[in-house]
Amino acid sequence: MSIILSLETSTPVCSIALHEDDVLLNSKSLDVPGAHSEKLMDMIDCLLKDCKLSIKEISVVAVSEGPGSYTGLRIGASVAKGLAFALDIPLIAVSTLKALAYGTKRQVEGIGLIVAMLDARRMEVYREVFDRDLNSVIKLDSEIIDEHSYSELLEKGKVYFVGDAVKKVSEVVNHLNALFLDVEISAEYIGALAYEKFQNKEFADLAYFAPNYLKEFKALKSKKNPLLL
Repeated sequence: MSIILSLETSTPVCSIALHEDDVLLNSKSLDVPGAHSEKLMDMIDCLLKDCKLSIKEISVVAVSEGPGSYTGLRIGASVAKGLAFALDIPLIAVSTLKALAYGTKRQVEGIGLIVAMLDARRMEVYREVFDRDLNSVIKLDSEIIDEHSYSELLEKGKVYFVGDAVKKVSEVVNHLNALFLDVEISAEYIGALAYEKFQNKEFADLAYFAPNYLKEFKALKSKKNPLLL
């Protein structure tokens, strides 16, 4: 028996989950500003208490590895690595977009494809395209969306778009085969995929693991004159 604690912090919604092997025990999510930095440890404590478990009973920590929010991913990775180190347990990293696709696959019919995407900025998204078996058919990348995006895929069959960028994409991509689903990333999906990795002993290197930000973080310089402050 393995108890898997999963953390998902790639979007403004902070979510955590506990699985016993591949069975979901419970989960929590919070969509408030500062949840990742201020509430994450309290959420973990409450979840363990709700499941009548102690922190020492956790077998493995799983974390969403990105892409997504730079700050959110950094906080999730720091907490996950800290717990894994303190408890001397393995760390498992799960692709955020693959987890999104996992949460969608039961709704996919026939040979339909899943475009898992997260909002970047303006009309840009982070995206990866999967088949129903979660094989990556178009690799992870960032992309500017316009009315011609995914036209070749859409001509071949149904394409399911999921994630927090769906609303803005649905406003420009117009095709009968384009299906926009209300599926958001969740720690529940991270935990489900983490169990597969746990069985195969696919562990992250605790010392060197870093999230996949996809883009280098750049701090914006203030345009204000510091002499006038």
